[in-house]
Amino acid sequence: MTAEPNQVFKRIKWIAILGVLILGSIGIYWSLSQSATERSSPITNTRLEWDNKAIEVIYSSPSKKGRTIFGELVPYGEVWRTGANEATVFQTSVALTIQGKNLPAGTYTLWTIPQKDRWTVIWNKKMYPWGVDFNAKAMRNAQYDALLIEVPTKTIEPEEQFAIQLSGENGRGLMRLSWDKVKVEVDFIFPN
Repeated sequence: MTAEPNQVFKRIKWIAILGVLILGSIGIYWSLSQSATERSSPITNTRLEWDNKAIEVIYSSPSKKGRTIFGELVPYGEVWRTGANEATVFQTSVALTIQGKNLPAGTYTLWTIPQKDRWTVIWNKKMYPWGVDFNAKAMRNAQYDALLIEVPTKTIEPEEQFAIQLSGENGRGLMRLSWDKVKVEVDFIFPN
């Protein structure tokens, strides 16, 4: 005895509906659990505002957690996403002058190449879906670099959390990146 085509169709239809409901429930559960779970490297930002103009950096801030950071977790001589998780974003509503070079107003991703005594700081015009690829290598594509500069490192008291800070007044600004025992500072000029 064989099932009628209508009964087979009804069974397939109900199996499909059940499958969609199960997958939808899993998707909703995953989405809610992700938003409810605290990130180990929280997203944070720093902002400098004046006269309806602004510079903002948005980044994920990892913790030291007893690890040796520079030279081990973040290898020397390799591009680093300058934070954790998503690529760090640098937005400026005005053109900046950094070490005598022009950085046009716009949105960039911020990358660095740490060395023991100096860092290369890179503003890249491309937005990336994440900070690293499947091989844990920085996603930065050098052909989109807008500006590269080098700054010396400074030794500081150990800092548990990676931080980027912006400050400035009277047309001069400073971006400070610090973590573990290392600090680098980027001076810039902005229009009044």
